Formats: sequence, C-alpha cells, structure tokens
Amino acid sequence: MAGEPRSGHNDAVRLAESLRAGDVIALTEVYDAYAPFLFDYCHGLLRDRVEAAGALRNCVIAAREHADRLTEPERLRGWLYAIARKECMRRRDSPNRHTGQEAPEADDGLSPEQLERRDERRKLAHSALAALSGRQREAIDLHVRHELDEVDLCGVLGVPLEDVYPLVEQARRDLGAGVRAALIAQSHLGDCPAAAGLADSWPLPPQAAGALVRHVAECQVCGTRELSVPPPDRLLAVLPIAAIPSDLRLTVLTAATDDDRAGNRRAIAAWTEPFDEYGWPLPYESLVTRAKEKPQRRRGPVYAVVGAGVTAVVVLAGALTAFGGEDDGASALPEISAQPSISGASGGPVPTESAPIDPSPTSSSPSPTESSKSPTPSETPSETPSRTPTSEAPPDPPATTDRPERPAPGDLRVSGCSMGRDESCGITIRAVGGSVTWRVTGTSGEVSASGSGRLSPGESATVTVSRPDEWCWGEESGSVSFSPGGSAPVSYC
Repeated sequence: MAGEPRSGHNDAVRLAESLRAGDVIALTEVYDAYAPFLFDYCHGLLRDRVEAAGALRNCVIAAREHADRLTEPERLRGWLYAIARKECMRRRDSPNRHTGQEAPEADDGLSPEQLERRDERRKLAHSALAALSGRQREAIDLHVRHELDEVDLCGVLGVPLEDVYPLVEQARRDLGAGVRAALIAQSHLGDCPAAAGLADSWPLPPQAAGALVRHVAECQVCGTRELSVPPPDRLLAVLPIAAIPSDLRLTVLTAATDDDRAGNRRAIAAWTEPFDEYGWPLPYESLVTRAKEKPQRRRGPVYAVVGAGVTAVVVLAGALTAFGGEDDGASALPEISAQPSISGASGGPVPTESAPIDPSPTSSSPSPTESSKSPTPSETPSETPSRTPTSEAPPDPPATTDRPERPAPGDLRVSGCSMGRDESCGITIRAVGGSVTWRVTGTSGEVSASGSGRLSPGESATVTVSRPDEWCWGEESGSVSFSPGGSAPVSYC
C-alpha cells in the first residue's frame, strides 16, 4: 500500500514488549502506526464502516490482552492482521451483522484530470482481479499492498508455510494473465470478434474475465499481441483505501483501557482463541468447517524456507504486471461485483471464508462518522525485508520428512470441586493429547477464580476457587469457565 507507515523491526519488538508490560502509551503507538491499514483491511472483508470499526476495536483489545502469547515480537504487525481477520470472519457469521454503510475513500488530493485517469486504471484493475479466486485476491492484496511476507501470510491466512509461496506465485501468474485479458478487452476487441463477444461490459464481471483469460491463452490473434502490462504494485496502488473515521481513535483506546470495561475486554479476548504454538490465532472456523477435519498450519524451519521463497516472489513482482488470478475452485466465495464502487469502496480483498457463527452483537460497535482524513505516510518508518533479485526460481524446499512438525494442540480437561462449608476448593485441570495454554475466562455464582499458564502433555494443575466469607443457607452452586473450552462445576455450603 503506497505510503504505508510500517513499524520497523526494532519498533515492532519495542511495541510488543511494551504491550506485554501493559504500557498504555505503547497501545496508542500501535493504534497510530497500524490502525489506518487494519481498518482498510477489515473494511475490505466486511464492506461496512460500522463493522470495520468494531472489528478494529476488538483487534486492538485482543492484542493488548494476548500480547504475552506472541513468541516473535518482530512480527507484531502480521500478528495484528491475523487477529483482525479472525474477528472479521466471526462478524461475517453474525446474524446481527450491520450492513449497507461503506466507508468513504481516503482523500489523496488528486486533480480532476488525475482522478479521471485513476478511475480508468481502477476499472482495469477490477477487471483483472475478477479473474482471480477469493483466496488469491486476498493473498496478493496482503502481499503487495499491505507488504506482508510469507511467514506473515502463513499466520494470517492459516496456510502451511510450504504452501504460501506457490499460492503467491500462482496468483501473480494468473494476475498477469488477467491484466493481459483486461487490456485486450479495453482497447483491442476490434481485432478479434470472439474476444469482443466475451466482453460486452466494462469493467469485466468475473465470469467474462475468466472466459476471456482462457480465450487469450488459446487465440492466435490475442495471444501474440504485444502489450505493456503494469506490475502488481502499480496496478493495486490505484484501488481505493477506506478512510478511517477521525473519532475512532478515542473510542478504541477508551474501550481498550477503561477500568470499568475489563470484563468486556476479557470476553472480546476470548473470541480470538485458540492460538498456535507461536502465539498466532488459529483461523476462524464456522460451524460447517468445524465439523470437518482440516490440515494444520505448519511453520517448520521458518527462515530457511522464507530465505529462498521471498527472493523469488520479488522477482515475479517485477516480471508480472497485473492483477490476474486463477480460481482454485475450492472456496465458495462472493465474487467481485461486475460494477465495483469507484468512489466509496475499499479496494480490499474478498474474504475466503464464511464468517463466524458466534453472534457478536454489533449494535455495540461504534458508529464512526465519515471522514476524509487519509493515513499520514510519515508516521512510522516502513519495514521492507531485504530481498536479492534473481532470474531463477528458488530451489525446491527440503523434503517435509526432514522438517519438524508443529506439535498438535492438546485438549484441556477440567474437573469440578466441592467446598462444603470451607471457603475454597481446588479444580484440577489437565492437558490431554498435547500442550495447552490455558486461562480462566469467567465464573458464575458467588465464586471467584483466576489464573493462566501452560501445561505440557499429561501435566495437570490445580486452580483455587473461593467464595465470600458469608453464612450459607442451603447448597449453592456455580462454575468456572476455562479457555480453550471447558467449564467446571463448583458447589458450596
């Protein structure tokens, strides 16, 4: 994303460590550095400014509550995107989801002539992107416009690391094919009657874009035409950026720090769970996908794979010139509109998952007012991985048999307790089938409990539950809730 204020490696580490320490000033810095672009990303997934504002608010709250989980503080920025995406997917499943209020576009001060030229390029970009699958569009948007590297994409999209490079590479190839087809539809339809019959509207709708790409690949007239194709970063740079509401900053920071809202923050933080071994939130799963067994995300030897993969991706960025993509046929996603909004919609990706089932009442989401304020490019320095161009594709990664697998997450088993007339009792918790990072998320009845920690496979611990020092009248009961999952009954008197 042109002019994006990205926090450098040292700043990310400093901010992550400060968040772990509960530094409120660091939370403000995180918002100022990342919020404008997280809001644009959320708006691209949700297509509503109220929902995007609520998702950003919950993302900041969850980041503060879970900052101690992140094992790679230098990857704070990508981690925030992963939290934001999970919250957006959850909101898409909500029956109370707010719709119909897209955010205005950030004002970039262009003249009327420049706006007209940009609108034409934007139509070209929409036509090229229409040929891609939803997952490809999101991957290319995150990689090119938001400048996330392969390890970040692994965490954000929930794709095994060894599959991220092929995903991005294929998306670039298909984007190049989509741009060529769109350029032919824009200026050269008169040379081929068959192509003209496939493109009877502009910008191209998804079905026509895909058909035209296939035609160009087979047509002797269209396929041999010499065209000047823009690179992906230039093509995607013309897409609109949703303007973050100017009054959202105070709303978010108040919700994230107000002492009276501590209980609400704990509930919001619980929506982000569970996390993987690296402290990244696992992708959101609706009830439909939860019923199916899905392959786990694997990181393996992170930097060995990325060292070769990132270099080749950058080479392809210069060689391929447009937003084309292929439909992998694996996801039932909403297609790009045949007539995309030019003045008011964000150019963000189309989501690749359905939204969460957990109905989060979006009526509590802030209702931001429209603002033309655009993100300030100079707020925070940009971090760009050092990449060495090469003319050859990277060697194939080593066989996965030599690659350490990420340990499978375990289950948390809990057992209740009875105080009788005592003032406390102990709940036993145990990790089964793998390691578990646990925490107490709430209680019911006149009991209190707290605690968090990590259990190795088979390891157990005791959580103390207490009640007020008051006289009892008959048997009472309550419960203690744990994350990830589980509730232990407690009786007393």
